[in-house]
Amino acid sequence: MTLVLAIVIGLLYAAGLYLVMRRSMVKLIFGLALLGHAANLLIFTLGGLVRGETPIVPPGQESLVPPYPDPVPEALVLTAIVIGFAVQAFALVLVKRAHQETGTDDLDSLRSTDGAPPS
Repeated sequence: MTLVLAIVIGLLYAAGLYLVMRRSMVKLIFGLALLGHAANLLIFTLGGLVRGETPIVPPGQESLVPPYPDPVPEALVLTAIVIGFAVQAFALVLVKRAHQETGTDDLDSLRSTDGAPPS
């Protein structure tokens, strides 16, 4: 199972980097989303995968009974998902506004407007 997740993580990173290198701002946002998902999956995988077990202390016990997954990476991934969603929503609003002002989503075309005085 870990080998499959490693391959999926590698593919997500490769696709995310490919999309980040494209000229379109929309593809840039999708690439950043894929990179975020790959990072979340990597953190989740490194935390240890234990199928069917929860990191909850059973009744009558003093501590967790092995095997159990580490709950800290799970909490980090949940937090990262929420923050990533907020950043993607903000980036989409910025792209929409930039497209309304310039009429294009090509990053090379936007570089020519850096030194232009405001109209």
